Amino acid sequence: LVIVLLLILILLALFVVGAMGGKYSKELNEQKASDKNNNQVEFRIAKLNQVWEKAIRMQLAPVRLSELHSDLKIQEKDELQWKKLKAEGMDEDGEREAKLRRNFNIILAKYGMDGKKDTRTLDSNRLKDHDVKEGDTFDDPKLDKLWNKAKTSGKFSDEELQTLQREFQHHKDKINEYNIVMDTVSRTEEIHKNVISPLEGDMKEHVLHQKHSDLKQRMRNLNQGFERLRKITHEGYSADSEFKEPRVIELWEMAKRSNLSEDELDSLKEELGHFETKVEKHQHYQEQLELSHQKLKHVEALGDKDHIMRNKEKYNTLAEKAREMGYKMKKHLQDLTNKISRNGLQHNEL
Repeated sequence: LVIVLLLILILLALFVVGAMGGKYSKELNEQKASDKNNNQVEFRIAKLNQVWEKAIRMQLAPVRLSELHSDLKIQEKDELQWKKLKAEGMDEDGEREAKLRRNFNIILAKYGMDGKKDTRTLDSNRLKDHDVKEGDTFDDPKLDKLWNKAKTSGKFSDEELQTLQREFQHHKDKINEYNIVMDTVSRTEEIHKNVISPLEGDMKEHVLHQKHSDLKQRMRNLNQGFERLRKITHEGYSADSEFKEPRVIELWEMAKRSNLSEDELDSLKEELGHFETKVEKHQHYQEQLELSHQKLKHVEALGDKDHIMRNKEKYNTLAEKAREMGYKMKKHLQDLTNKISRNGLQHNEL
């Protein structure tokens, strides 16, 4: 009996130590999300925190801020993964590192934090070469002409026009991304001209080659995307259209052009259906976040402190949910893109 009691006491002691150890480990992990002054921070990488804090100071619109948070979370995941690979002696040619740097530059430019005025849409050397006229919707002559044709064709219901408008907007975002990448390539080429060391020159030549490959792929995607928009505008949506969301449609079109087997395509089609539901859910949270922000501004103007506090709590909860959903959606998008392209970090979308 004494032995049994001793065993019970030992087991209880081990349980208490284990629980304390678990609590201590949790506290250690939580400390990792604090800076040197013990302030809570959003990200484990300093430069990402700097971008986030700058965005808050800039007072980005709530939905934009939520989108940025998701993009930074994806960037954080990829950078931490890369650091682990590098420690294991991988990525010797620096290809993944260059890709990560390029993605980071795209984020900065996308949210107007690259330290320069956004002249991309006015640069006559880029994909856009026209004066902005009143009535332009997408700031691109080909897209505007096609959109006006679609609107007046009578081939689309109101719901189909909304879907088509999202496709046009998605294509416009792709053009902007292309122009951002082109800017980074131009800057790299300028640096490359001033290289003295042959060894450094070889490394920069490799990075430059990767950037040109990325540009070519993006241009191919743009051409295929525009061709699809042109076809839909002329023929309308077919009755058996598989998907409605632009990003899902783009992935499905990419998959059909790939060398996937029929079984793999069927499996992917089902997964894309689940992904589309996730995209729609994310959009719903974004809409709710925008409405909550408008209501909060209205309540703040009235000055009722209790009412303000209640609305702030609701707004903060929605903002957190929108960020969480945004990250899950973008990670799923990244996983699907990688699965189709079979090229690791290639085509990582924002």
